[in-house]
Amino acid sequence: MARKDKAQHVSETPATQLLRAQGVAFTEHPYEYVEHGGSAESARQLGLDEHRVIKTLVMQDQDARPLIVLMHGDRTVSTKNLARQIGAKSVQPCSPDVAQRHSGYQVGGTSPFGTRKRMPVYVEDSILQLPRIAINGGRRGFLVQLDPHECVRLLDARPVQCALGDEAAGRA
Repeated sequence: MARKDKAQHVSETPATQLLRAQGVAFTEHPYEYVEHGGSAESARQLGLDEHRVIKTLVMQDQDARPLIVLMHGDRTVSTKNLARQIGAKSVQPCSPDVAQRHSGYQVGGTSPFGTRKRMPVYVEDSILQLPRIAINGGRRGFLVQLDPHECVRLLDARPVQCALGDEAAGRA
């Protein structure tokens, strides 16, 4: 397969269009998408630390209002802690079809940038301490690397502390 050719040309997505329009410096990183591979697989293929690969999770509160949570690839969201911090009674992940309807992106290719519907965005605060992050660029098998503070600037992302380490992943 012409992997080199694929890396040279990546068509625009709503996410990359928004980033370019806002003058954000970012680099593109295509990889071979693997069903259920998640951030561990993209990190492995691209030679990145999974902690710096950021998941875009579409969730909803008790009234089915959608929201986005940006979380380290090697961490899980404590929905109980998140709900408490954002003033909700409860928070839970959206089903894949509902997440796609809100974001406009296929699950596995969800970017927080250029979503169909404007949603509140919450970012695990330790993400903002990283010099650069890799986050989905709006399609399966495609990450972009950028300064994490662009998430705050462009998305008005609010820092929260809701990460569980991978040793506690089963309790999310």
